[in-house]
Amino acid sequence: QVQLVESGGGLVQPGGSLRLSCTTSRSIFSIDNMGWFRQAPGNQRELVATLTNLGTTNYADSVKGRFTISRDNAKNTVYLQMNMLKPEDTAVYYCNAHIVGIATVRDYWGQGTQVTVSP
Repeated sequence: QVQLVESGGGLVQPGGSLRLSCTTSRSIFSIDNMGWFRQAPGNQRELVATLTNLGTTNYADSVKGRFTISRDNAKNTVYLQMNMLKPEDTAVYYCNAHIVGIATVRDYWGQGTQVTVSP
C-alpha cells in the first residue's frame, strides 16, 4: 500500500507558475514510475508527466517545455514545476504511483489538488 499526499495547487494568472508536491509513504526507489495526471470538468483523466525510478521522463505534448517533473529522494517527494500556465491547464491534478510486481501491476492515487489558471 502507498499513500500519496499532494500539495501546491491554487489560483494563478495566465503566464504564472506553480509547483505541485507529492510525498509518498514509502521509499520512492521502490516505485517504478511516479507521475502527474490531470482531469478537467467533462474530460477524461490525462497524463501530464511521468518519471521512472531510473530518471527517465515523459511529458504530454501540451506541457512540453513548460512543465518539469523531478524528485527529491531523501524526502520521498515528486514535484511538478509548472511555468507559463495557460487557462487550459485548469484541472484537478493527481499524483500517481505505478508499481510493477512479478504478477501484478498496481496504481495508487493522491486525493487531487485543484489548479485554476484565470485572469
